[in-house]
Amino acid sequence: MNFSDSDLDRYARHIVLPDVGGVGQRRLKAARIAVVGAGGIGAGVLPALVGAGVGRITLFDDDAVELSNLQRQWLFTEEDIGALKAPLVRRFAEARDPNVQLDAHGSRLDAGNADNMLAGHELVIDGTDNFATRLAVNDSAVRLGIPLISAAAQQLQGQLGLWRGRPCYRCFVGDAFDSDDCDTCAETGVLGALTGLVGNMAAMMAIRLVCGIGGDTEAEAGTLHLYDGRANGWRRIAIPADPGCRACAP
Repeated sequence: MNFSDSDLDRYARHIVLPDVGGVGQRRLKAARIAVVGAGGIGAGVLPALVGAGVGRITLFDDDAVELSNLQRQWLFTEEDIGALKAPLVRRFAEARDPNVQLDAHGSRLDAGNADNMLAGHELVIDGTDNFATRLAVNDSAVRLGIPLISAAAQQLQGQLGLWRGRPCYRCFVGDAFDSDDCDTCAETGVLGALTGLVGNMAAMMAIRLVCGIGGDTEAEAGTLHLYDGRANGWRRIAIPADPGCRACAP
């Protein structure tokens, strides 16, 4: 896969970076990543992936833009209120980098369609705000053998984890949250800058995984990264595999 003159100019800062270089940029250009959700987390993830030159991005989001979104979802403007998010993100990607193919699906993933929708991707990033979708995505990623990056933010707390089969995200949260009935940022609030921070960290984790930055990324699987906005610090927790997990247990 060769670079054009415009590619060399566009991705110059990556190509001269020893940890990425031409090999890493080719890997990004060949990558196919699914992003579930274009909300606050997605607004951090998607511009970073597009800017990095990820060749194929598939977005799943069935929401329309609301005024309250603009505090943290910086992909959208007041003119976009009422419009579906997915095609707006595709428009953003086309204007930012024509090398990136962003397939926008204005539909929600669930237990019935997730396997079909996610098959063929090498990585999934989930930034949705309800456990029903998050667990459906997790269970599908386990079945398909696709690494999953799960990211969330609420109030002043953020969390981020890479899951590769076992342990999985369901080992962390259990089965108690299979319904849509859970607290959301609409009810408890969230700092806009926090969602951007966690979304960018999720994109950073994805880029490291694709490019092989940092050596053995397998060792990171099953580790939860927690951010405390009040103390402005991160801590890490290793999540053990649940012997009774109905998604990943043998």
